[in-house]
Amino acid sequence: MDAYIVDAVRSPIGRRNGALAAVRGDDLASQVLNGLVARHDLDPAAIDDVQMGCVTQIGEQGWNVGRMAVLAAGWPASVSGTTVDRQCGSSMQTNFNAAAAVASGQLDLVVSAGLESMSRVPMGSNGGSVSEQVTSRHEIVMQGTSAELLAEEWGLTREELDAYSLESHRRAVAAIDGGKFEREIVPIELPEAPGGGGVATRTVFRVDEAVRRDTSLVALAALKPAFRPDGVVTAGNSSQIVDGAAAVLVASEKALTEHGLEPRARFVSFGLAGVDPTRMLHGNPEAMRRALDRAGLGLDDMAVIEVNEAFATVVLQTAADIGLEERMGDVNPNGGGISLGHPLGATGARITATLLPELERRGARYGIASMCVGFGMAIAGVVESLA
Repeated sequence: MDAYIVDAVRSPIGRRNGALAAVRGDDLASQVLNGLVARHDLDPAAIDDVQMGCVTQIGEQGWNVGRMAVLAAGWPASVSGTTVDRQCGSSMQTNFNAAAAVASGQLDLVVSAGLESMSRVPMGSNGGSVSEQVTSRHEIVMQGTSAELLAEEWGLTREELDAYSLESHRRAVAAIDGGKFEREIVPIELPEAPGGGGVATRTVFRVDEAVRRDTSLVALAALKPAFRPDGVVTAGNSSQIVDGAAAVLVASEKALTEHGLEPRARFVSFGLAGVDPTRMLHGNPEAMRRALDRAGLGLDDMAVIEVNEAFATVVLQTAADIGLEERMGDVNPNGGGISLGHPLGATGARITATLLPELERRGARYGIASMCVGFGMAIAGVVESLA
């Protein structure tokens, strides 16, 4: 059976300590969940499960934040929710989980979602020590150090990384100014603040705010390496720490009929890869190959290719390894983590929400999204547009 994508939406992405810092992660996700069902006049009681990707599951993002977001949304207690951590690929994994549940006939209507409030719940705050059974076998390093290793191994220069990063910002600015993100964004109501005369005012946040419109190659070149004194990886060619949430509505054919829903796309296949955890960020090509092989398709069939911009090194390494250098216009055509930001657990669903309308604008059939994952993994998924 097929797993159909009815819709995919996201919040605007807030820069660290920016507009969304005033909103708890579970409350942020609840607004996105409600925005998703409101678009289709869908009773939330019809939803079988909510699968929520989240990396830093502690504090306000603890206590099974997927379930908490469902309750915060005011949905019936009968709607269950769970929380998934595959690091940066968490809500791509929930896409996988939702598609598998629907395609196997176990569930009919599932929301695959993700959230991360990196302002309120700092990255890494849920971490601990690593077992000696691991460290005796593998050198565990910071992801930025791994990004440096990729740059060294694939011969990527600082100039190339900065040029890619500038282009990411340029594309994101063009997408925002061209209204390309409007369909995918659910405006977020911010907490009331005192207004003139003591009257509380409510602000609605609508536009991604992390993009740097005024950056330049000169500004990027002035940044110091972040992980090695003589390195090439900087804050400017790495993904931004941000806040965001996203959600994808996945349905069986039965659910489409019962609830009068029209599918925009369907999940075709997924691929997973495990790779060396020291050079942990280089798994995208293998995950993509596995997803494409399972689909019986090739990279030439993919009109749009999303490779999460965890670091510029990751995208350029992937392009070199899988043969995308001549197709960079099709890779992250509307920017990515470097310009928009990378809200960890939300990014897989966010990429899905951005990929679908781009396929529709192009009148194209297939697209693929891929994400490297901490400690040496990657995940990729192929979608088919039905618009």
